Order: sequence, then structure tokens, then C-alpha cells
Amino acid sequence: MAKSGEKPRGGFGARLRYEFDKSMAAGPIALIGWLAVLSLVLIVIAGAALALLRIAPEGSDPLGFGEAVWEALMRTLDSGTMGGDAGWGFRWIMLLVTLGGIFVVSALIGVLSSGIEAKLDELRKGRSIVLETDHTVILNWSASVFDIIAELTVANASRRRPRIVVMADKDKVEMEDEIARKVPNLRNTRIICRSGDPTDLGDLAIASPHTSRSIIVVSPEADDPDSRVIKTVLALVNDPKRRTAKYQIAAEIRDGKNADLARIVGGDEVQLVLADELIARIVVHSSRQSGLSAVYSELLDFDGCEIYTAEQKPIEGTSFGDALMAYDDCTLIGLTDASGKVWLNPPMETQVQPGMKAILIAEDDATIKVTASPLNVDHTAITLFRREDKRPERTLLLGWNRRGPMIAFELSRYVAPGSLLTIAADTPELQDEVGALLIAGSNLQVEYGIVDTSSRAALEGLGIPSYDHVLVLGYSDHMDAQATDTRTLVTLLHLRKIAEQSGAHINVVSEMIDVRNRELAEVTRADDFVVSNRLVSLMLAQASENENIGAIFGDLLDEQGSEIVMRPAATYLELDHPMTFYTVTEACRQRGEVALGYVRKRSGAEADPRNMGGVVVNPKKSEALSYEAGDRIIVLARE
Repeated sequence: MAKSGEKPRGGFGARLRYEFDKSMAAGPIALIGWLAVLSLVLIVIAGAALALLRIAPEGSDPLGFGEAVWEALMRTLDSGTMGGDAGWGFRWIMLLVTLGGIFVVSALIGVLSSGIEAKLDELRKGRSIVLETDHTVILNWSASVFDIIAELTVANASRRRPRIVVMADKDKVEMEDEIARKVPNLRNTRIICRSGDPTDLGDLAIASPHTSRSIIVVSPEADDPDSRVIKTVLALVNDPKRRTAKYQIAAEIRDGKNADLARIVGGDEVQLVLADELIARIVVHSSRQSGLSAVYSELLDFDGCEIYTAEQKPIEGTSFGDALMAYDDCTLIGLTDASGKVWLNPPMETQVQPGMKAILIAEDDATIKVTASPLNVDHTAITLFRREDKRPERTLLLGWNRRGPMIAFELSRYVAPGSLLTIAADTPELQDEVGALLIAGSNLQVEYGIVDTSSRAALEGLGIPSYDHVLVLGYSDHMDAQATDTRTLVTLLHLRKIAEQSGAHINVVSEMIDVRNRELAEVTRADDFVVSNRLVSLMLAQASENENIGAIFGDLLDEQGSEIVMRPAATYLELDHPMTFYTVTEACRQRGEVALGYVRKRSGAEADPRNMGGVVVNPKKSEALSYEAGDRIIVLARE
């Protein structure tokens, strides 16, 4: 072991070689410096030789040192210069200078080329710091990224120079190519990709989250994705160099068991999107009310109507019930206070206090304004409300994945006593998972069977026409997205044939993984398709723009909160009687409910130009319309 103060081994030559090695390791700048020194030495020696030996071209006077150095420099940079030299002494010296110059220039070109290539490689790696402000940051990589970007480009259409920064532990060029291929229309939004680990503080700084408008943390395609999401949120919130202002973070959590820890880590700066729980609840709600998934999609995407929270001075001091009638182009659905607490469909006598914000459904924030025109309410068109008694329901669940237990639990919270859930799937862990199901109360009985859901004969043996609702889940825990959707499509086609042979309508709701497969699934004539990945993406995009959206949808999808219900128009109104939607709003208001829209019978493209199954959310209240048998009113109600 070397003692303190002992001189390093090796002589002067070894020391020189060591210093030379260190300078070479410094990169292209050091190499260019060495080449410059070498060129200078060569030129000075050649100039000195010409001046001291008084060597000059034939027929010319001897050159001074300065002129000789200039001649040598010219031949170093351009080998063609020596073509006109005369006199062998002069020629030999210039030949040596030119050969040295060729070596120096070629080496310089190589160094510059390598340096530029290295810099381009560094840029392609996406490691340079993003110098943007008011941008949206998306952290981690999954299939949800494409839908999130597509939605944000719609939301950014009215913004000036919008930017989205995507940072994930993935090659920058690969990310750019995939986004360009799957999101071809970016409108006026520019996408900036960077490579890095979002859980690392140093890498996280590359995306400049401290200057961002909002941050979206998606669940990555990796083992234990929730841990990485929580670590990313922890890194954002507890960064010593973070900004003092509060972040607006939307984070995706797959397993609800990790939600409490994520909330502790993120505090009031994070909105959690519980992906599996969100999908399970929407699947259950859609199965019990055909067309409901279209309503949720309309509220979640930025194309069409969406949910806004805005302070509304004109309605302060009025009751919530009176404020419902104050808007023509938008729909008031609730209130929120300064702390962010949400009340959807509060009691009609609730007073709108100063400082409260209104929760409204509107096509754009520019359309949110109180209407001064007089109301047009036809009280003679309002009928006596007739509530239907709940009856036992028979539900068949075909297929199985990690959302199956959540769907069973959610269904048990809503059904009447004596209801039955039959689970049919062929996953290896089905028996154990069904045995461990948590069921709320005693209203729902559960039975199961190991069944090949892609087999027509096996499906026919289940007596499918006897069920009120049929849910089709994909085997996404054991197959990739395309294989999962392919098997789902096979099941749906068999169900269609079974329905045609029996002459009965089977209420079918199916989960699709990839939104691109929904168009293929239309031929199966299922009542509803819940595109799971897209719904999660829409929710994350909305949460990045609206800090209250998580609480709003939490209330909408909670049994104890207000929920969206579709009821026959005849339970509220006289049919075949022209009336404005003000009349519909008044009919619902008298029953303590908020009218959100209506569902028309499917009668062609004219009745459903947006292909939403006849669903219309937030209609203009002053326009008159006649409702027919089979039409339904979409309401926000407390059941």
C-alpha cells in the first residue's frame, strides 16, 4: 500500500504519456487542440528552415521568417499549392510540409466527423434538458400514451404553442416513430421525447416538471408498475429543487390496494386514476343500462362535451334548483368549494355561496354563460313520476381477468335480492379467485364453471337467452392486447348467432382492449363496448386539465353518490308532444334529479350523426323535441 505523500511510480516519460492519455480522453476539443499544436510546430520549423538556409523558389529572393511561415501554412492547408514550386531545395521542404498538412487535415476531418456524429447520437438519446414552460409532461410508457396525446391535442387546439413532453426509459427515436405512426394528426401541438428513468431525480429534471402546467404518470409496461408510479410521484413531490407552487399530477394506479400509499406520497398534488376499478365500475353500470358507456366517453373525451369547474357570479345567492334553469347551452350538475369538495346533484334548495365553483357540462368553456332569455316550460307535458320496482337480475360473465373480482363486487352493490351472477371462463386460477370473491350483502348469488368461451357448443349449453345481462371480458392477464380482442370477437360472434337462432335480444356488454378493434366488433351487434385502455387514457387526460375530475367521477361511480341513470321518457313526460329541454329539466328537477340529455331510438344516421347509439348529452335547452316510445332521458340521480 502506498504511503501518504509517496511519489507516484514511473519516470518523466511515463508522466508525459499519462498526461497525454488524459488529454485524449477529454474528447474532440482536446484532439483538435493537439492537431493545432502539431500544425504550428510543423509550420514554424519549415519557416525557420527556409529563412535560416535562405532557400527560396528559383528566380526569387530569399524569404524572411514571416513570409516563409505563410508559404508553409498555405501548403499545409492546400496540397495543390505546391504544384507551381520551382527549385529542388524549396520543393523538398514544401513536400514534407504538404505531407504533414495532409495528415493533420485528414485527422482534423476525422475528429470533426466523429465529434458531430457523437453529438447527434447524444441528441438521439434524448438527454438534453427541455427548456419549455406551461407544457404537459407524460412520464413512463404504455399503450395509453397514444390516446392521451390524441386527447390533449384536441384540448390544446385553442392554446398558443402547446407542447407535450414524453419521458420514459425507452429509446427517443422509437418513441417518436411510434407516436408519429399512431397519432398522425397532432394539430398545433409539438411532441418532445426524452429518454430517462422517471424515478431518478437527475433524469426527471430533463423534462422540466417545475415549469409544467400538468404532469401525467402512466402505469409503465413493467413488473410491479404501481411501485414505479409511486416512486415517480415521490420524486416529483419531494425533489429538493422543486418549485414552491403546487403540481397538478394525474397518476394511474392499477391495484386499488396501493391507492392509500399513493395518496400519502402525493398529498393534494395528485389525482389518482384507479384504472381497474374505473373500468370495472363502468362495465357494471353499462351492463345494467345500455348506452351508458357512450355517456361516459362523451364526458371524458375532449371532442364534444366535457366537464368544467368555473366560478359563476351570476348564480351566487340562488338555489341549486333555480340555477339549473339559468343555462341554455350548458348543464349545471353540481358545486365545489374552495377546498375541492364536490357535491354532485345536491339538494335543490342548496344555496350557491360566494367562492363556490359550478360544475358544468359544456362543449367549450366559452359557452358557459347564464341565459337571459325567458324559460319555455310546458308544465302540461310533465307526467306523474312512476318509479319502477327493482327485480332480481341474472347476469352472465364470460371470460376473466384481474378486473373480474371488482366487477362481481360492484354488481353486488346494486342488484336486488335474489340476483344471480354466473361466471364462465377457462383460466387456470378461476376456481381459487371465485372462491375468494368479496360480495357486498346477500343480494347476489355467485356460481361458476370452467367453460371454453370461444366454443359455440359450450356457450349454447349455458342457456344464454335466459340471462338479463351478458358481460364479455378479455383474457388480458394471459394474452397480449390483439390476441385478447380476437378471442373476445369470436365470443361476440357466437353470441350474435345464438341470439338470432333464439329470436331473443341478448343485452351484451363487452370489454375491448384496443380501440382500433371496436369497429370490427360492430358487426357483432353488441349493445355496448367498453374500451378499457382508452377510458383510462381519457381519464388521465381530463385529470391533467381539471383538478376536480377525479372527485367528480369518484362520486359518479360510487354507489353512495349520485349516478347517471337512463329512464324511459314516459316516466317523466307526455310522449309525442313537442317540448323544450327546459321542460325536461323542470320535470327532473321536481324529482330532485338533473337532466343531462336523452337517448333516441336508433333510426339511422340522421338521428345519430356521431354514432353514439342515439346518446345526446347537454342538448340546447331552448330547442323543441318530441319524445317517442323507446326514448330515454339521461339523468343524474341519487338512488
